[in-house]
Amino acid sequence: MTTLLNKDTLTHLDALEAEAIHILREVAGQCSNPVLLFSGGKDSAVLLKLAEKAFRPGRFPFPLMHIDTGHNYPEVITFRDARAAELGERLIVRSVEDSMARGTVVLKTPDESRNKYQSITLLEAIAEFEFNCCIGGARRDEEKARAKERVMSFRDEFGGWDPKNQRPELWSLYNARTHKGENIRAFPISNWTELDVWQYIERESIALPSIYFAHTRPLVRRAGSLVPITDVTPARDGEKIEDVVVRFRTVGDITCTAPVESTASTIAEILAETATTTLTERGATRLDDQQSEAAMEQRKKEGYF
Repeated sequence: MTTLLNKDTLTHLDALEAEAIHILREVAGQCSNPVLLFSGGKDSAVLLKLAEKAFRPGRFPFPLMHIDTGHNYPEVITFRDARAAELGERLIVRSVEDSMARGTVVLKTPDESRNKYQSITLLEAIAEFEFNCCIGGARRDEEKARAKERVMSFRDEFGGWDPKNQRPELWSLYNARTHKGENIRAFPISNWTELDVWQYIERESIALPSIYFAHTRPLVRRAGSLVPITDVTPARDGEKIEDVVVRFRTVGDITCTAPVESTASTIAEILAETATTTLTERGATRLDDQQSEAAMEQRKKEGYF
């Protein structure tokens, strides 16, 4: 006997999940050579769960790829490798350090953040493998530039993004067609919020790196942010190193990702914090975004994800 779904019993997470699965299948149907960007962060971990629901028991119709700055938190890299191995899916890793060795990335100073140079390495990887669609976990609630994105975000043959030159997406009809050299960036969880992501993680029991939960970490207080003390982010003269209980709301390059003070060690506790916060996760924790409101939009126009 066939059981029909009762729309009255569907939750908002069911609707978001169905939309994301539909988008993933549209990518698989329209794009000849897509790739899913997987960093080991919470949003990309959610994407993997959605891909499982969309395509299992078969293999994913795309490999996984991470653009590594070489300055990522080790807990996240370890999780990335373990999760890809657990799924049995191909993981491609391309590093900003590779671009530095080729001379396509030249740091202004040895301690300059490599985060903004990921766009160069990403475009090189797209050209290397001839990917015509990159699937990512960006969400519109993260910050202003990402709020302008379509679900299927068109990039020209130079990898550039023009927010005024995007395709309409009426009635959830998506156009991922491209000419050779052009690219689509697909965002299946565009319409999710940070709270939605954590609720889905709780519902689906999605594993995450330990860095997302409360732990004690040495840091300094700098310009209103908590800056972890690591080999690449040492304390400056006169700064006081403190051991503080923190967690990360978002993860990325060590030089630009700050934690928040928190004792939330369970998903239920994180949900309670997230429901009452007044700061976006990037606004609170991404040091590079705080430097300029236009920084992300400019980097996206240059090819950044």
